[in-house]
Amino acid sequence: MKRIPFTRRNFLTGSIASLASISLVPRSVLGGPGFTSPNEQLTRAVIGVGGMGRGHVSNLNTQSKLLAVCDVDANHLKRAVELGGKDVVGYHDFREVIDRKDIDIIHIPTPPHWHGLMAVAAANAGKDIWCEKPMTRTIGEGLKVVEAVNRHRRIFRLNTWFRFRSGYYGMGTSVKPIKKAVANGLFGWPLKVTVSGATGFNWKFNWIGKTRLPAMPVPEQLDYEMWLGPAPYKPYHPHRVHATFRGYWDYDGGGLGDMGQHYLDPVQYLLGKDDESPVVIEADAPPQHPDACGTWREVRLKYADGCEIVLDGVNRYPDAAFIEGPKGKLYKGMKSTLPDLPAKLAALPDPEPQVTDFIQAVRERKKFALNETNGHRSCTIVNLAKIAVRLRRPLRFDSAKFRFVGDESANRFIDQPMRFPWVM
Repeated sequence: MKRIPFTRRNFLTGSIASLASISLVPRSVLGGPGFTSPNEQLTRAVIGVGGMGRGHVSNLNTQSKLLAVCDVDANHLKRAVELGGKDVVGYHDFREVIDRKDIDIIHIPTPPHWHGLMAVAAANAGKDIWCEKPMTRTIGEGLKVVEAVNRHRRIFRLNTWFRFRSGYYGMGTSVKPIKKAVANGLFGWPLKVTVSGATGFNWKFNWIGKTRLPAMPVPEQLDYEMWLGPAPYKPYHPHRVHATFRGYWDYDGGGLGDMGQHYLDPVQYLLGKDDESPVVIEADAPPQHPDACGTWREVRLKYADGCEIVLDGVNRYPDAAFIEGPKGKLYKGMKSTLPDLPAKLAALPDPEPQVTDFIQAVRERKKFALNETNGHRSCTIVNLAKIAVRLRRPLRFDSAKFRFVGDESANRFIDQPMRFPWVM
């Protein structure tokens, strides 16, 4: 494929053309809406091949053939091309990857400030999407991803999986039996869920930013302007990029932003809240720097029906039950105040089945278990918590309109402007 030199002119014209008017049709829909030949091998590309991205290159969705990798760091790109094999082409500009008609699936393990923009561009181009968590850095970006994915009938998968497999919160089990207990009212209603060190979660408190960073020369191998993309311009410092970008509000949200969706999405699923969001949010946190993420002590998120999630950042409640309701409690290791809980669970029906095979979802055009809609809702929990930590006052949220009630300063965090020329 012809490589497009990265120049300011191409940057300005190409970004607007690619992101505003992409309407390419991939091979997977040439046979009609939702058609994929069962004998046709699906193809994929990975955009962003740093630490997390290398895992996408070598370990994720390997049933699909890898054709392209992309990164703005030449060293990352070189390693990914070598790792990917002889058929893999490396790109500096993600728009060239999305423009390829022979690629079906786009993986997006970039920093979160790129997730929404790239996911919308991929959906507009007719690609299916495998996106890293958190789904988007802001609530407004999440709404745009949902709209684009649904409008173009794409399959979207978020890369967190605790709602349908793997051990859960140090409970010694997957989520399935806990979901059965909650859905069948064993603990009563409403419920309080406490996420703390007692249930095995580390909020990565050390993932915070640094203040007063001195400007430093940009390394030759890094296109820092493209790395920033839609984020506000800040002078280069190595702590802003690669693994430590998580400590800055412009790119992520500290340990809460990076890891929160892993552990809050299953809570949303357990509570049956895939179609709503908390309506009252309160945070106990020290004053936050406008650039660098800081620590926090506690966040409480309450739903309209009284269900509550408590995020215990400093292990303030080490003896709290993971789930507490008017009929009983559930603790780490599936210990419970309910007598004969294992026997009760064995007699209950299983939760509704979910599509947990991404290739099946793509071929049969079925929603994946964690998709753009419920993934946006669980990411909204994370973003609500981030906003509450930054503002340090009680917030009221309209779950249907995705707006804060009577608080325009809070609403400014929902739709944050992108740096020219990037638009969604």
